[in-house]
Order: sequence, then structure tokens, then C-alpha cells
Amino acid sequence: MIPLTLAEVAAATGGRLADGAEAVAVVRGAAVDSRQVDAETLFVALAGSRVDGHDFAAAAVAAGAPAVLAARPVGVPAVLVADPHAALAALAAHVRDLAPATVVAVTGSAGKTTTKDLLADLLAELGPTVAAPGSFNNEIGLPLTLLRTAPDTAFVVLEMGARGRGHIATLCGRARPSIGAVLNVGSAHVGEYPDGRLGIAAAKGELAEAVSDTVVLNADDPLVAAMAARAGDGVRVITFGVAETADVRAEGVRVDRSGRASFDLLADGERQPVTLGLVGAHQVPNALAAAAVALRLGLAPARIAAALAAARPRSRWRMEVVPTRAGVVVVNDAYNANPESMRAALTALVDMRGPGRAIAVLGGMGELGDAADEAHDALGRLAVDLGVDLVVAVGPAARAVHLAASREGSRDGGSQWVADIDEAVAVVVAHARPDDVVLVKASRADGLERVAEDVVAKFGVVGAGIEGT
Repeated sequence: MIPLTLAEVAAATGGRLADGAEAVAVVRGAAVDSRQVDAETLFVALAGSRVDGHDFAAAAVAAGAPAVLAARPVGVPAVLVADPHAALAALAAHVRDLAPATVVAVTGSAGKTTTKDLLADLLAELGPTVAAPGSFNNEIGLPLTLLRTAPDTAFVVLEMGARGRGHIATLCGRARPSIGAVLNVGSAHVGEYPDGRLGIAAAKGELAEAVSDTVVLNADDPLVAAMAARAGDGVRVITFGVAETADVRAEGVRVDRSGRASFDLLADGERQPVTLGLVGAHQVPNALAAAAVALRLGLAPARIAAALAAARPRSRWRMEVVPTRAGVVVVNDAYNANPESMRAALTALVDMRGPGRAIAVLGGMGELGDAADEAHDALGRLAVDLGVDLVVAVGPAARAVHLAASREGSRDGGSQWVADIDEAVAVVVAHARPDDVVLVKASRADGLERVAEDVVAKFGVVGAGIEGT
């Protein structure tokens, strides 16, 4: 973080110093977890639905934090503010004012985190780059990422999520991105939008309205392509996709037995071969979006192609591929799920099947509202239609997946429903054989990453063993 005195923090947040805060020299970072502080980290005491950060203020200072950003006196050096959430946002906006870095923002119903991670790799070729860890894409994660900006930071890559209209506009007001990329409009969080995918498109398009320099749009998604009309005066529009009209496009996409996609990258009048280190054909548009941004910022197509090929996963539980000593390959994609990402993951699973069988351990998809029953039914039918050999549906929401797969004609007991994670692990361990590939995927609340981890623990990892996307 750009070093700030506590007096500067107080001025930026409308706060006042208390309990000896005047003696603190500077802070160079911020954290909302008292376990993540050091001698120059400002602890931000946020009050949530389950815990109140104020209760951990003393522990944070004992662990090394020089001061706390708090709503009330906590007995340790503090900057007292009316609302720590609003103060965190204001502090991040202040750092954004001080920083010369170019801010890039990514949104979409699926692929945000992977694209953000790819951009972090590509832009690092041009200069020091800060990128959000994991999926820091909300009103807390985004300010924390901005606050990591240092005096020499050239680029800040942010991920923006939304569960309603106005959310992205608010995030953009704090971050003021120069460049934005909109990946797709799908069904993620559709239950939060009364007008369905049109409402999602309206929300995602707020990024197109906010950028000051360039908006990068998916030419293959009509709802995204239409956002060009929402770009401000003087804002450049760059498109990506497989469509011949796209400015940055992929040609000749093919997927090998390991699930990795290869294609020719056509950009800036050049053709460059690319083989991604990420699993799944659905990674191609993510790579193209990142390429379009990097091209705009001055990275040559040949260097883009090389960096895309070298890129490896930065975020956990997203198509992590783990070969085991039992000869079973486990694919942990349990971070989150929606109908579009489920289709992409199941397609990748079948592409990777080889001589063995494709086994899909599937949980529920959250925040689909009235569309939930139909979506889970469609998922079960899709798994059978794609040729998945065994569906293991986990938990109450996934019972519809099992019933649909059974009706669709999964053969030889090819669909089973289990109540919980332990039963799912037992089924996989009992049925998986050498050369089988096991995909684990569900919405975050289901916690199905434990299925993948427990199966791997029982089968044993090959060598250092974890390779992901």
C-alpha cells in the first residue's frame, strides 16, 4: 500500500484519532482478519452477521497491528469513524487518487477469476501488477485489493461481482477503471434479478458505462456485444471471440486428452499459436478477453501468446487437476457453480475421459430463484446427454439432478443420490477405477471441495501432484 499516516487515514475517512493513535507513524496495508496483520497493517473492524471485528481489535494490535479503524473506542490506538465499511471504501478511493496505476476491471457471470488471474500474468510482462487474490470481488474485497497498490504499481486488476443493479456502478465509483472487460451474461445469481438475464446484462453493463479508456466485450454473446452502445464518448470498444467480426479472436480451437485447448490467436494483424495451460475449452474466451486488454496496454501478440501458454492457476478449486496413485484423476472445480459453468466443466470432464470413465460429483446451484428446479433438472439430463458415466448427486438441491439423470436413461445405475459429503466420498472411493476422471462441482455453500480433497487423500497424490486452472 502507498504509505499513509494515521492523520491521512483520518482525513480520508472523516475519522478522528483516539487512544494514542497520534503516536503511530505510518501504515502500509489493511486487513479485516486479525490473523493477517503485521507491524504496518491497519486492522479494519467490520461488524458482520456472525462476528464483530471490534471484538478482535485488541488481538490484532497484540499481533502487531499499529492501529484499528473502528466505529467505537476499543482500548487500543484507533481511527474512529461512523461506519468502518464506508471508511474502508473511502480509504481505497483515496489510495486510488494517489496511485498512478492503470486500473483494469473484469466482470461477467462466469470466468471472472480466471480472466483476472490471466491478466495478472500478462500485465506482469509490462510492469508491477497487483491483482485481487481469489474472488475478492465485492464491497470488501475490492477496496482491500486497491489498498495493496504501491508507489511503483503499474497495473491493478480487479474483479467485480454483482447481485443486483447498481453494485458494479458503486464499485466502479471507488476504483474508476480505465479499462473494463465484460465476459458473458449467464444465469449466475439470476434469482436476485426480477427481470432475469436482461437484469443481469443491465448490471454487468454498468462497467461499460464507467470505464474511461476502453471496454472489452464478448462478440459471441449478444447481450454483451450490445453493451457497446453503453460506452461513453471517446471510449474505445474492442471485441473478442470466435466470431469473424471480433477484433481479437481464436481460430481452430481444439482440445487434447488432458482437457487443454489449443488455438490460433488472431490479433493486431498477427497469427500466434497458443496452447493453454488451463483445463477446458471454456478457458478460450477468458484467454481472449485477457489478450485484448493486454494488447490495448501495449503487449505484443507474440508475448501474449507465450504468457498465455505459460500461465498456471492462481486461485484454488477451479478445475484443479490432481492425478492420484490409484490412477484416478480428480478435478476439483468446487468453488462455485451455475448452469453455464456446470456445462463447461462437464464438457471438459468428457474431453478428459480417455480409456476410463467420467464420474461427476455434483451439488446444488445456488441463487437461481424460481429457475432452480428447472436448472437442476436440465443439469441431470445434460450429464447423460454428454456421456457422463456416473453422476453422484449430493445434498437436497441436487436430488433433482439425480432424478433427471435417471429419467434421461443413465445406464447401469449411472446416477446415485447421496445426502452428504461423507457418503459422496464413500461412493467415489468404492466405484472409481484406474483411468477414471472424477469431477467435483457445486455452488460454494455446498463445500464440495472436501469431497475432492478426501478422495485424493484416500487415493494418494502422484508426486507434488496438484496442477490446476
